[in-house]
Amino acid sequence: QVQLVESGGGLVQAGGSLRLSCVASGSIFSINAMGWYRQVPGKQRELVATITSSGSTNYADSGRFTISRDNGKNTVYLQMNSLKPEDTAVYYCYAGVRTTRGLTGSWGQGTQVTVSS
Repeated sequence: QVQLVESGGGLVQAGGSLRLSCVASGSIFSINAMGWYRQVPGKQRELVATITSSGSTNYADSGRFTISRDNGKNTVYLQMNSLKPEDTAVYYCYAGVRTTRGLTGSWGQGTQVTVSS
């Protein structure tokens, strides 16, 4: 079983910054892609950024956010700068994890990010 635990969310004023972290634990052989998604009530969960095990990144909207990972710590980060009220959402961590049962996708429980105007 794999657990993903996010941290770093909170309340910040527009223009501020936050750094989200997500640690994967459990019976992990290796982790392929990791990523961050976000969701607001009434809308579908949307991609924010992904990163492969070799460090290749993909962003839904580049410029203000930076995704990174520490493979030795099974951790992915999301540095969010110049935050806007429309960035308010629950942010979820995702990881494609190889375990004894094969490759599985795992999600964290989410962390709330609220940006005030």
